[in-house]
Amino acid sequence: MNGHANGSAGSAATDFDVIIVGAGISGINAGYRVQDQLPGFSYSILEARDDLGGTWDLFKYPGIRSDSDLFTFGFAFNPWDRSNPIAEGSAIKSYVRDTAEKFGIAKNIRFRNRLNSADWSSTENVWSLNVDADGTPTTLRARFVIFGTGYYNYHQPLKANIPNLDDFQGQIIHPQFWPENLDYTGKKVVIIGSGATAITLLPNLAEKADRVTMLQRSPTYILSLPNRTNSRWLAYLLPSSLYHRLQRFIWIYTSRIFFLFCQRFPGFSRWILRQNVSRQLPSHVTHDPHFKPRYNPWDQRLCVCPDGDFFQSLRRGKADVRTDTIKTVTKRGIELNSGDSLDADIIITATGLQLQIAGGSNLTVDGKKVEIGSKFLWNGVMLQDLPNASFIIGYTNASWTLGADATAQFITRLLRTMKERNLVSATPRMGVNEEKTLEERPLLNLNSTYVTVASKHLPMAADKGPWQARDHYSKDIKFATNGDFETGMDYVKGMCS
Repeated sequence: MNGHANGSAGSAATDFDVIIVGAGISGINAGYRVQDQLPGFSYSILEARDDLGGTWDLFKYPGIRSDSDLFTFGFAFNPWDRSNPIAEGSAIKSYVRDTAEKFGIAKNIRFRNRLNSADWSSTENVWSLNVDADGTPTTLRARFVIFGTGYYNYHQPLKANIPNLDDFQGQIIHPQFWPENLDYTGKKVVIIGSGATAITLLPNLAEKADRVTMLQRSPTYILSLPNRTNSRWLAYLLPSSLYHRLQRFIWIYTSRIFFLFCQRFPGFSRWILRQNVSRQLPSHVTHDPHFKPRYNPWDQRLCVCPDGDFFQSLRRGKADVRTDTIKTVTKRGIELNSGDSLDADIIITATGLQLQIAGGSNLTVDGKKVEIGSKFLWNGVMLQDLPNASFIIGYTNASWTLGADATAQFITRLLRTMKERNLVSATPRMGVNEEKTLEERPLLNLNSTYVTVASKHLPMAADKGPWQARDHYSKDIKFATNGDFETGMDYVKGMCS
């Protein structure tokens, strides 16, 4: 690693030491870690869209909000300083933008730069990235690439098998492509789905709509929490920086303990969540079957409901929940297999997101395509047989940003070590016959439909070795800062300055 972009004797000239793909939470966090921990390294952030924010710039549906607390979802180096742990999308986007500007990250972002493909040259030990730079084909070269693109396909949602949906003569909307000026005032709205998006949409649409019905095939666990912190009084006693660190620590570990409790005592956890929901339901809405999931808590993501707004809408009588399956969509609504029907002016297909890695770009090594779905992920951060590249994949059972920061801190330690040891490439390698001894494990520990459908396109994890899926933040940040990165890694030495 050069530590500068000009190259040196025996190394290829490059535009940047590091290129980060994506200017969302992951990309901005990685940018900060690179500039803070790798002084002298040049970097740039490629962003395909017109603005930063990633998910928080893409989704525009009413009420879009975080499904994790902002004390842990926010940046460790620029803590969320408001009292509400759950925040709306616009507030999160402003926070990300303010962070990027405050720390000088924004000037390194190249907007409207979409990565189409990237090829690693084993002779030059450099990445060549083919980029659509606002309509102009451009090639950028980098020694290391960080894919901070998340795992959603921004252009294509998950297709749901809804019989005769095209027969509907009203409006059909997917939350990923919400019309800017949609008027749902006085309309009958049916939301198909039961995940975080549907649970967010229902109370917000019910404020103006005539009627909002959430039609679900099976329920999701919902946990109502007050959208304010109970530790705010500590802010008057402690220095600001200490207060924010303590608050972040409390939320990290209470969330972790709750997750482990649900996994260890699923029956008791079901009972606790049932009590939380039952006491908020109006008399005309029963707990069973509408709020009795078929799975154990945290087998799928738990939906957080700030201040119980979902249940408030049910109690006001302008919203309801139906648990049924669709027989067919008609011109004016939906016929259910139970024999009932739902009239609708608008149908919203909140049926999930399509997953993809590296933003859908084509990755090759010496011109040969890398099949991501056939490779294992090394320690949750780098792909088998792919040199000098890392994928930022956060947690499914905790805030995404915690995993993103553990990855970013691993990358900076790896790059610093490579520079010190005059190493030009690092490639995760499987030992001879090692793959035959491994049992495949899911990369993401959820059984949600959108995850299982996409599993063949995601990297694999295994039952042992450096190929195990990530476990939790404390373990991962320890690995990032002090862990072994020799096992399963093949290094190439070169002539560096």
